[in-house]
Amino acid sequence: MATNAEVAAAFEELAVLSEILGANVFKVNAFRKAARAVEALSGEATAMSVAELKEIDGLGASTAAKVHEFAEKRSMAELEELRAQVPAGLKEVLAIQGIGPKTARALWLDAGVVDLASLKKAIEAGAVEKLPRMGAKTIANMKEAIAFAESSRGRVRIAEALPLAERLVAELARLPFVERVAYAGSLRRGKETIGDIDILASSTDPATLMEAFRTRDEVAKVLASGETKTSVMTTTGVQVDLRVVPLGRFGAALQYFTGSKEHNVALRERAVARGFRLNEYGLFRIGGKVGKEGPVADDAEPAAAREEKDIYSTLGLDWMEPTLREDRGEIAAFEHGAKHVAVVTLGDIKAELHSHTTASDGAMSIDELVEAALARGFHTIAITDHSKSQFQANGLDEKRLRAHIKAIHEARARHPKIRIWAGSEVDILADGSLDYSDEVLAELDWVVASPHNALKQEPRAATERLLKAIAHPLVHVIGHPTGRIVNGRPGLEPAMNEIFAAAREHGTALEINAHHMRLDLRDVHVKGAVDAGCRLAIDCDVHGREDFDELRYGILTAQRGWLPKAQCLNCLDRDALEAWRVARRSAKPLGAAKPQASLSS
Repeated sequence: MATNAEVAAAFEELAVLSEILGANVFKVNAFRKAARAVEALSGEATAMSVAELKEIDGLGASTAAKVHEFAEKRSMAELEELRAQVPAGLKEVLAIQGIGPKTARALWLDAGVVDLASLKKAIEAGAVEKLPRMGAKTIANMKEAIAFAESSRGRVRIAEALPLAERLVAELARLPFVERVAYAGSLRRGKETIGDIDILASSTDPATLMEAFRTRDEVAKVLASGETKTSVMTTTGVQVDLRVVPLGRFGAALQYFTGSKEHNVALRERAVARGFRLNEYGLFRIGGKVGKEGPVADDAEPAAAREEKDIYSTLGLDWMEPTLREDRGEIAAFEHGAKHVAVVTLGDIKAELHSHTTASDGAMSIDELVEAALARGFHTIAITDHSKSQFQANGLDEKRLRAHIKAIHEARARHPKIRIWAGSEVDILADGSLDYSDEVLAELDWVVASPHNALKQEPRAATERLLKAIAHPLVHVIGHPTGRIVNGRPGLEPAMNEIFAAAREHGTALEINAHHMRLDLRDVHVKGAVDAGCRLAIDCDVHGREDFDELRYGILTAQRGWLPKAQCLNCLDRDALEAWRVARRSAKPLGAAKPQASLSS
C-alpha cells in the first residue's frame, strides 16, 4: 500500500510540473493543497474511499480520484503525461538552491536549459543574464549553488536510500530460497548521504535470487550481473549492489561491507596483534590455511564468521552500533569491561520541541499536532510556529502570535495527558538580534532561535551572530545552527568550538534537526558538542504528521556523534524537562553537562 508521503510527493510533483508548463495558479495550488491534506491525515489515504476522501478539506472530486488511482497503479495518468512533456534533466536543475518552477520554466523556454550541463553552458554564453530578474548577484549565487550540487553529485540522501533498502530487504527475505538478508555499507552506518546501497544475502539458489533481483519493477538498468554479485540502477537513479555470501560467513561479510574502511583497518590491526587474520570470510587464527582471497582448505575454519558480534567478542570487544564505526575511538571505548555510555536510541525520545501548525506553514491544527504527539507516546510538545520575518512561511506578527498563544493555552484543557508549550521558532537576524522584542519573547514558554537568512555570512560574522543568540537569556535552543541543506547548500560556517563553549557556558541547547534535508547539527558537530558538555535537542521540525518519522534520521546522526541519553533534552522525563525549561529562564541554567570525551567513562 502506498504511503501518505508517497501520495503527497506525487501531488507536489504534479504542482511543480504544472507550474513549469504554465498551468493556471488555481490548478497548481489545488495540487499543493492536496499534498498538504494527504500529508496531514492520520490514516492511510489509499485505504479510504473516494467519498471519504472528498470530505477532507483540501481534496476535491478530481484530487480524491487521483488518490484512488495512485492506490491502484502507484502513479497517476496526468502525472505521467506531464513528465513526458518536461525534460527529465530539469529535475536536477530544480534541485539547485534558489531555482523554483517559474525560474526553471524561463530557463527552459527562453535559454534552452534542459539539464545541469546546459544550464552551465547558458550561464557562460550569457543567455541567462538576458532573462528577467537575472542580475549579476543572482547568477553568481546560481554558479555557487551549481558547484556545490556537483560536489555532491552521485550522493543520495538517506531518506531516499533507507526506505528503499528496507523495502528490498523485506521483500527479498520473503523469497523461499533466501536464508538471510541485510543492507550494509555507509547506509547501515547512518551517513546522511550514500553512494550506493549494499545488500548481502545468503541463498540456497543464488541464480534464481539474482534473476528475481534483476527483474524487479524498480530496476531501470542492469549494470553488471554474475553468480555472486549483481548491480542495478533503479528508476530513481540509485545504484543497488546485491552480493550473495555463504550463510556460515554472513556475519563476517556484514562486518566487512558495513565498514567504515578506517574502522576495518583498525579492527584488522587488532586482530593481527592477537594472532588472527580478519577478512570478509571470517576471523582466522594465523597459521591456518588461508589464501589471499580467503580460506582455500576445508580445515581452515574461522574462529568467528557466522555472527558479527562473535568477531568483536573474539577480539575482546563488545558489539557496537554500526553508526559508531568510523575509527573515532570506538575500538578503545568498547573493550571488554569498559564502562561505555549507551548512545541515544529512538525509544529514548519522549518529547518534540520544534513543531509548526497551520498558524504558520504547518499542515496540522493545534489539536491535530497534539494528538499526533500523544500517539507517539510523548509527554511534551512545543509548538513553535515561525516569527514575523519568515513572511514566505506565513510567520506570525505580534498580534497573531498573542492570539496563537491563547489558542495553545486553551488546548491544554482539551489535552491534559500531555504538556503543551506555547513557543516560537524565532529568526536570528543577520546581526544576531531576534525577530521579537524581549517583552514578546518573555510571553512564550519555549524559544527556538534559528538562522534562516543571510546564510552566506563570513565565518566571523556568523560566529558572532550565533554567539549573541546563544547568550540571550530567553532562548532555550538554537535551531539548525548552520542552516545547511544536505546536497543543497553549505550554510553558515561559524567557529564551532566557540559555539560549543558558549552553549555550555550559558546553558543553551543546540539542536540536531532530524529532517533528512537538514541533519543540522551534523554528526561531527554533534561529537564536538558532546565532548564540550553541551545539551542537545533532537527535533523533527514537524510541519506534517509524517515528519515525526524523520526522528530516526536525527537519532542516527546523534549516534554518529556519540550523543548519550543524559545529554539529550528530549530524553528527560516530564518533570525534569520542565525544570530545565524554567531554569534556563532563571539565569541559573541546568544546561551544562559533564564533558564527554569518549564513550568510555
